[in-house]
Amino acid sequence: MVKDTDGTASVGSPWTRGRVLAGLSVLTAALLVFHRAVPNVAGNVGSSLEAFLPWLGVAVVVLLALALLRRSALALVAVLLPVAAWTYLFGGLFLPGAASDSYDLVVVQHNVSDENTDPAGTARALAEAEPDLIALQELVHPELAVYEKTLAADYPHHAVRGTVGLWSKHPLSGTQPLDIKPRAIAEGWNRGLRTVVHSPYGEIAAYVAHLPSVRFGVSGLASSSRDESAGLLGEAVAAERTGAVILLGDLNGTVDDRGLGPLTSRMNTAERGFAFSFPAAFPVARIDQVMARSATVAHIRTLPATGSDHLPVAAGITGLG
Repeated sequence: MVKDTDGTASVGSPWTRGRVLAGLSVLTAALLVFHRAVPNVAGNVGSSLEAFLPWLGVAVVVLLALALLRRSALALVAVLLPVAAWTYLFGGLFLPGAASDSYDLVVVQHNVSDENTDPAGTARALAEAEPDLIALQELVHPELAVYEKTLAADYPHHAVRGTVGLWSKHPLSGTQPLDIKPRAIAEGWNRGLRTVVHSPYGEIAAYVAHLPSVRFGVSGLASSSRDESAGLLGEAVAAERTGAVILLGDLNGTVDDRGLGPLTSRMNTAERGFAFSFPAAFPVARIDQVMARSATVAHIRTLPATGSDHLPVAAGITGLG
């Protein structure tokens, strides 16, 4: 009889013990690969899983450690399934991005927070990344004037509609509000804009959006307003006649969340980088997104914290030239 590392007896051979661990490994792999098959019942359990899907990697590490402690060959072989699944889904995000001068455009996305006590410092921090475009959400008075003044020298072109705005090194035209308001939200809610950026690579339709928040409670994930707004935004992108499109926004959802399906089915998301952006104190998910059509979001990363509860994210865009 073989003894475990804690001195207790291990029953059975390495190929017969550890069946529970093996079963949990198979279940974890199935959740990773077939997360879309998990129904959105009992509090949107499917979307809740997808919001934190990369964190199933922690479960994989725990299963691997337990299999080693159990000295179970069966569990060790089984844990290779979720290892392979996680690596396939997320391993590429760890690869380094290209040098910044190889990007056609660099863009920054940031929910600056309507409770930010240092808008000037926030604006300067974003400009230090030297992006071509800066998209901001939760712009309120009188702080809006501070952002306009601080960014004016480096970003002479800007457009603001409602509480969202875009600052650009390149000329803008055709700016208009974007109707992404869910039916249940009162009039006066204006958190989307569309404008045309006249870049060195031609015209680019730029969308800036702030989708409704989701809430986690005892009944699960409440995301109906966010999902409805995402659907309206997806329809606007589908109807866009300008070839290249860049979407920047606080979308209150991860790219794995099926609630953003109307967008992720039509646009490219980041090929490299995790860039968890929320909450700033201990980021667990990226809900600040940069997406593109007829272009590639080659890499995304977070920038240092500002006075917001979100971290800014910067992305390199290729494929425009």
